[in-house]
Amino acid sequence: MQNFLFRFGVRWFVSTLGLWVAASLLGAERLSIGQGIGTVAGAGFFLALVNMALKPILVILSFPAIIFSLGLFMLVLNGFLILIVSWLYSPLYVKNLGMAIVAGAIVGLVNFLVSKVLEDVK
Repeated sequence: MQNFLFRFGVRWFVSTLGLWVAASLLGAERLSIGQGIGTVAGAGFFLALVNMALKPILVILSFPAIIFSLGLFMLVLNGFLILIVSWLYSPLYVKNLGMAIVAGAIVGLVNFLVSKVLEDVK
């Protein structure tokens, strides 16, 4: 149970950091999270929750598209998940699916970089 909570906490932190970086890079007219660290952390929480609950199911269902596109369809899935979070959590605003895909790529890049840093620390 502690391992699960630790992994969820790391996912929450990385999702929050990724959304914050994406919102900073894309600008408020394309992606905004709202004001304050609490709203950013709330958006990160919902993204981590949706990633843990829905992403494995969506990956299995879209496996042929992922294989056919050599993995690039994962960008669309990540964008779709960010769009779902924006529907569930009203302070998170995403202009359209295209911006959600770009934000998903940024969050994925931040996730990769943080994972590499944490891997090197171990």
